[in-house]
Amino acid sequence: MSQKKTETGTGRLENIAAAVRRERELREKTYRERALKLFPHVCGKCGREFTGRKLKELTVHHRDHDHENNPPDGSNWELLCIYCHDNEHSRSLDAQWYGAETPDGKQQASSTHKPFEGLEALLKVKKLPPA
Repeated sequence: MSQKKTETGTGRLENIAAAVRRERELREKTYRERALKLFPHVCGKCGREFTGRKLKELTVHHRDHDHENNPPDGSNWELLCIYCHDNEHSRSLDAQWYGAETPDGKQQASSTHKPFEGLEALLKVKKLPPA
Protein backbone atom coordinates (compact mmCIF):
# COMPACT_ATOMS: atom_id res chain seq x y z
CA MET A 1 0.00 0.00 0.00
CA SER A 2 1.24 3.42 -0.85
CA GLN A 3 0.81 6.28 1.50
CA LYS A 4 0.00 9.71 0.17
CA LYS A 5 2.03 12.57 1.47
CA THR A 6 -0.13 14.95 3.43
CA GLU A 7 0.75 18.51 4.14
CA THR A 8 1.27 19.59 7.65
CA GLY A 9 -1.73 21.17 9.32
CA THR A 10 -0.27 24.68 9.26
CA GLY A 11 0.87 24.47 5.63
CA ARG A 12 -2.55 23.35 4.52
CA LEU A 13 -4.26 26.14 6.46
CA GLU A 14 -1.89 28.72 4.97
CA ASN A 15 -2.75 27.52 1.45
CA ILE A 16 -6.47 27.72 2.18
CA ALA A 17 -6.12 31.20 3.68
CA ALA A 18 -4.10 32.38 0.66
CA ALA A 19 -6.74 30.99 -1.73
CA VAL A 20 -9.51 32.75 0.20
CA ARG A 21 -7.58 36.05 0.08
CA ARG A 22 -7.04 35.71 -3.70
CA GLU A 23 -10.73 34.99 -4.28
CA ARG A 24 -11.76 37.98 -2.14
CA GLU A 25 -9.38 40.29 -4.03
CA LEU A 26 -10.72 39.09 -7.39
CA ARG A 27 -14.30 39.50 -6.18
CA GLU A 28 -13.65 43.05 -4.96
CA LYS A 29 -12.49 44.00 -8.46
CA THR A 30 -15.83 43.09 -10.06
CA TYR A 31 -18.32 45.86 -10.75
CA ARG A 32 -20.96 44.09 -8.64
CA GLU A 33 -18.83 44.25 -5.52
CA ARG A 34 -17.92 47.87 -6.25
CA ALA A 35 -21.60 48.75 -6.71
CA LEU A 36 -22.50 47.03 -3.45
CA LYS A 37 -19.90 49.18 -1.68
CA LEU A 38 -21.10 52.41 -3.33
CA PHE A 39 -24.88 52.08 -3.06
CA PRO A 40 -27.28 51.12 -0.26
CA HIS A 41 -28.54 47.53 -0.49
CA VAL A 42 -31.99 48.58 -1.70
CA CYS A 43 -33.68 47.88 -5.04
CA GLY A 44 -33.82 51.06 -7.11
CA LYS A 45 -37.33 50.27 -8.45
CA CYS A 46 -39.39 48.58 -5.74
CA GLY A 47 -37.42 49.80 -2.70
CA ARG A 48 -36.99 46.36 -1.15
CA GLU A 49 -34.03 46.13 1.24
CA PHE A 50 -31.55 43.24 1.08
CA THR A 51 -29.33 41.93 3.86
CA GLY A 52 -27.44 38.73 4.64
CA ARG A 53 -28.24 35.74 2.47
CA LYS A 54 -30.80 37.67 0.42
CA LEU A 55 -28.08 40.02 -0.85
CA LYS A 56 -27.43 37.62 -3.73
CA GLU A 57 -30.88 38.55 -5.12
CA LEU A 58 -29.68 42.13 -5.67
CA THR A 59 -28.20 42.63 -9.15
CA VAL A 60 -26.39 45.45 -10.92
CA HIS A 61 -28.25 46.93 -13.88
CA HIS A 62 -26.34 48.95 -16.48
CA ARG A 63 -28.51 51.94 -17.30
CA ASP A 64 -27.21 52.23 -20.87
CA HIS A 65 -27.23 48.41 -21.33
CA ASP A 66 -23.47 48.46 -22.08
CA HIS A 67 -21.71 45.99 -19.79
CA GLU A 68 -18.31 47.38 -20.76
CA ASN A 69 -19.23 50.86 -19.48
CA ASN A 70 -18.19 50.60 -15.83
CA PRO A 71 -17.15 54.05 -14.56
CA PRO A 72 -15.44 54.11 -11.15
CA ASP A 73 -18.13 56.39 -9.70
CA GLY A 74 -20.90 53.92 -10.61
CA SER A 75 -22.91 56.46 -12.60
CA ASN A 76 -23.99 53.78 -15.11
CA TRP A 77 -25.21 51.32 -12.47
CA GLU A 78 -28.27 50.86 -10.36
CA LEU A 79 -29.00 48.03 -7.96
CA LEU A 80 -32.19 46.13 -8.80
CA CYS A 81 -33.71 42.99 -7.34
CA ILE A 82 -33.83 40.04 -9.72
CA TYR A 83 -37.53 40.60 -10.41
CA CYS A 84 -37.21 44.30 -11.26
CA HIS A 85 -34.06 43.56 -13.31
CA ASP A 86 -35.93 40.98 -15.40
CA ASN A 87 -38.82 43.43 -15.80
CA GLU A 88 -36.46 46.19 -16.95
CA HIS A 89 -34.92 44.00 -19.64
CA SER A 90 -38.28 42.62 -20.79
CA ARG A 91 -39.57 46.20 -21.18
CA SER A 92 -36.76 47.01 -23.60
CA LEU A 93 -37.40 43.77 -25.50
CA ASP A 94 -41.11 44.58 -25.71
CA ALA A 95 -40.30 48.03 -27.09
CA GLN A 96 -38.13 46.46 -29.79
CA TRP A 97 -40.83 43.93 -30.64
CA TYR A 98 -43.70 46.41 -30.91
CA GLY A 99 -41.72 49.06 -32.72
CA ALA A 100 -39.67 51.94 -31.51
CA GLU A 101 -40.39 55.61 -31.92
CA THR A 102 -38.81 57.50 -34.79
CA PRO A 103 -36.40 60.37 -34.06
CA ASP A 104 -39.21 62.92 -34.50
CA GLY A 105 -41.18 61.23 -31.71
CA LYS A 106 -43.88 59.63 -33.86
CA GLN A 107 -44.40 55.90 -33.82
CA GLN A 108 -43.92 54.09 -37.10
CA ALA A 109 -46.98 52.51 -38.67
CA SER A 110 -46.96 48.77 -38.07
CA SER A 111 -49.12 48.04 -41.13
CA THR A 112 -50.10 49.80 -44.34
CA HIS A 113 -53.13 47.63 -45.15
CA LYS A 114 -56.50 49.23 -44.31
CA PRO A 115 -59.20 46.55 -44.37
CA PHE A 116 -62.13 48.94 -43.70
CA GLU A 117 -61.02 51.70 -46.06
CA GLY A 118 -64.25 51.90 -48.12
CA LEU A 119 -66.68 50.77 -45.44
CA GLU A 120 -67.92 54.24 -44.48
CA ALA A 121 -68.95 55.04 -48.06
CA LEU A 122 -70.84 51.76 -48.34
CA LEU A 123 -72.73 52.40 -45.11
CA LYS A 124 -73.82 55.87 -46.27
CA VAL A 125 -75.53 54.54 -49.39
CA LYS A 126 -79.29 54.97 -48.93
CA LYS A 127 -81.34 51.86 -49.05
CA LEU A 128 -84.32 51.67 -51.40
CA PRO A 129 -87.73 51.45 -49.70
CA PRO A 130 -89.24 47.96 -49.67
CA ALA A 131 -91.57 47.28 -52.59
